[in-house]
Amino acid sequence: MITDWDDAYANAAHIVGGDRWPDAWVEPARRWRDACGARAILDLPYGDAPRNRYDLFLPEGEPRGLTVFIHGGYWLALDKSYWSHLSRGPLARGFAVAMPSYTLCPENRIGGITREIGAAVTTAAARISGPIFITGHSAGGHLAARMVSASSPLSPEIAARVAHTVPISALADLRPLMRTEMNATLHIDDAEAAAESPALLGPFPGARVTCWVGADERPEFRRQSALLANIWTGLGAATALVEEAGRHHFNVIDGLEDPDHPLTRTLLCE
Repeated sequence: MITDWDDAYANAAHIVGGDRWPDAWVEPARRWRDACGARAILDLPYGDAPRNRYDLFLPEGEPRGLTVFIHGGYWLALDKSYWSHLSRGPLARGFAVAMPSYTLCPENRIGGITREIGAAVTTAAARISGPIFITGHSAGGHLAARMVSASSPLSPEIAARVAHTVPISALADLRPLMRTEMNATLHIDDAEAAAESPALLGPFPGARVTCWVGADERPEFRRQSALLANIWTGLGAATALVEEAGRHHFNVIDGLEDPDHPLTRTLLCE
């Protein structure tokens, strides 16, 4: 029985040296943007709000398709600039990578963030043809799953291009977060939890989803990933669950830097 919900969803305190994140991502991301040069097109607009911007990383040659990475931070913090280096793996395999920011809570609600990410995916997809592969980490994993939920903000035409979705350490059921102190800022209520929890929604017809989580993560993140894979399997989606050995909440995304890592290859169905 969980009695401390804030601790259940706390990560850094349970990882040796956990307080070095997210700052540990800043310099690798900056170096990679610099290395990409003209192949990194920064701050493209997808909407009118100040944070409605995305970075687009282009491979050498014609893109084979589009990968979208959605950042986490409990919908409260961070932006696209922390994660640029995670485009390295898909880029090396020939895929363009879009990384959007979004309007954070409390200025926005989670439902509003879902709509913004839908607009970001749609805008990037208009620029890059071919199949679309969507991934995201933590709160970004939630948003990735929302893109292929039955109430997805994506049009049927764009949704039909989504070949695979990999929510990483995703928050699939928002109801437990209503018991945390952060909900004073998130303002999740029963109606929003019902409308925005992928585990409480059906998958988009034909959805293919792999829930990826670190084997060393907090039990709640492992439970949430297993929950989504289990429920959506029963609702007709092609799902899988991967618990990556030796990975915690902050290094579980590192595989995206490597074109040959199982996370990158799984995401791109290769």
